Amino acid sequence: MIQFGVAGNPQDFYDKGNKVSEQMPQYLSDFGLDLYEYQCSRGVRISDEKAKNLKKQSRKYGITLSVHAPYYISLSTQEEEKKKSTIKYITDTMIAAQKMGADRIVVHAGALLGLDRNYAVSSACQLLKLALDTADSMGLGEITICPETMGKINQLGNSREIIQMCQIDERLIPTIDFGHLYCRSLGKLITKQDWLEELSQYIDKLGYERMKYFHSHFSKMLYTTGGEKCHVTFENQESGPDFNIILDVLNTLQLEPRIICESAGTQSIDAKIMKDSYLKSKI
Repeated sequence: MIQFGVAGNPQDFYDKGNKVSEQMPQYLSDFGLDLYEYQCSRGVRISDEKAKNLKKQSRKYGITLSVHAPYYISLSTQEEEKKKSTIKYITDTMIAAQKMGADRIVVHAGALLGLDRNYAVSSACQLLKLALDTADSMGLGEITICPETMGKINQLGNSREIIQMCQIDERLIPTIDFGHLYCRSLGKLITKQDWLEELSQYIDKLGYERMKYFHSHFSKMLYTTGGEKCHVTFENQESGPDFNIILDVLNTLQLEPRIICESAGTQSIDAKIMKDSYLKSKI
């Protein structure tokens, strides 16, 4: 079954009187959702006690956890000190994930930094390999790293580049951000055939078994000539992509990813809309 959940804490969570992330598992369970992606986007600062409590509550309410690594990671950096910092950001996130019982972390590819695209992705692959080796030496090998497709054209992280990164080790699983890919295409990923071709290349290069349960983000988005502009909500009728078309493709390809909703403040509401659409499609 496809699973659905949220990134961060939606506004409705606070409107209902909740205050801390350890309350999210019960909130999500009551909402009928399955997943919670804890955000370390501005740094890995979760305390051991909070991680322990989040793990306990997630297991109690049947919520599967993942963690988003800091946004300021840049896998293509050429500076030695920044390479060391990037590896530390990744392993710190993995440590936090291990403590809270999460099994996946999402990692941004970052900016091109003025580099040739092929050279940048080659550098990113080398740094990811170093991060994996470091993680293994620290006993973090059971945590899966999921490099994410990016939304701006001048960022590293189109589908071809994320596939290339994931090819360095069979444990790596892509985070396919449907909104980001839609923005990168400048709104040209529209039809079922478009999305069939987009997802089929992952299966062809990485194999069906690895792709069946891939990680993903979904939100409707607005874009400019440079790609991603901002996340919006399902109420925005002028934005894309169309989830029902993507759902049709996932069912056609028999894929069952984890889908994390990143709508602007309405993550839980929109994730529930997606889950209800999915369940209806299986009747």
